[in-house]
Formats: sequence, C-alpha cells, structure tokens
Amino acid sequence: MSIAINNFEIILYVEDQKVSRDFYEKIFRKPPDLDVEGMTEFKISDKYIVGLMPNKGIAKILSDSMPDPSTGTGIPRCELYLCIDDIELEFENAIKSGARLISPISDRNWGDKACYFADPDGHVIAFAEKPVE
Repeated sequence: MSIAINNFEIILYVEDQKVSRDFYEKIFRKPPDLDVEGMTEFKISDKYIVGLMPNKGIAKILSDSMPDPSTGTGIPRCELYLCIDDIELEFENAIKSGARLISPISDRNWGDKACYFADPDGHVIAFAEKPVE
C-alpha cells in the first residue's frame, strides 16, 4: 500500500522571510495564506503549498546534525517546476517581480515549453507549458 498524502508542501529555506514573502506574493499574484514569524505559506492549489522558512528557524531544528542552511544561500538548492497555462504571462510577471532570468522561454527536449528564473535566495523557478494534445 502506498502512502496516502492529503496535501503537499514544499518549504524553501530563505535568508529574509519578508523579502521572499514579497517576492512570491508578486510571482503568485496573491497574498500569503499564512504569514507569521518563522513561516509564510502560499496555497497555490487545492493540495499544494509553497512555504518560506527563515534559515535561522530551520537551523535551530537541525542543530548540529546538518550544515547550517544559510551556507547554501545563493546556491540552487531546489527547483519549483510550475506547469501553467500561459507561459508568456508568467514570464512577463516574473520579470516585473524582480526574478533573475536564468533561461528564456524555449522548447525543451522533454516536450515542454519552459523558462527558468531564480528567486532572491537562488532557488530555481521554472514555468512550463505542456504541449497541446
């Protein structure tokens, strides 16, 4: 029997929660659903959430068992691959939101049309359109 998952949350470790919150509010074009000291969450669909947790908050939990997450700030540590309906709209919104362009809209060899950006902490955000069938 496989695991039964009710919701799925990706938590990004960030240097400055407010800066990242403001950035993702522009990217998602909506305010966060939760915004308290130590955690910001954006519900991006019925079952998917993107969370933002300050490096210092997760460092307390990790203690000495793992490297401090702040040592990885600016290094790509994950990718949000967001399948969307209008890649041109999301590309323009990302530019206006201050995302750093990594790779422009292009047909990719796996079949998607995608573009890539970096957020203020170096996390990669991809916007992708699936081919029309």
